[in-house]
Amino acid sequence: MAAEMDRRIFIRDFRLQVLIGIHDFERQGPQTVVVNVDLRLAPADRAHGDRIANVLNYDLVHDGIVALAKSRHFNLQETLVEAILDLCLGQPGVIEARVSTEKPDVYPDCRVGYEATRRADR
Repeated sequence: MAAEMDRRIFIRDFRLQVLIGIHDFERQGPQTVVVNVDLRLAPADRAHGDRIANVLNYDLVHDGIVALAKSRHFNLQETLVEAILDLCLGQPGVIEARVSTEKPDVYPDCRVGYEATRRADR
């Protein structure tokens, strides 16, 4: 029997235009937000057999984040991160998710962001 593996799927440096922010100038149009996602997966219950049907299709996560970003105005990065965590933890086999967002254009001398990690309640 093969040794158990720690399996992860990630999306890094995903740049999106998002309606986000509390200030008047932030409500005038979308801002660039950089999203990073790291998903820890449960041990595989079968070999993947080189078939997409046997693994988590990261298209579902990518496309879900795009849909969330377009769905509404977010006042806070914390709210956007929580929505992405909900999406990720709703995927089969995901046991933990770490999500971060950054707003790279807020200050000229740094990037600001928020990160949270949550485990599934399974």
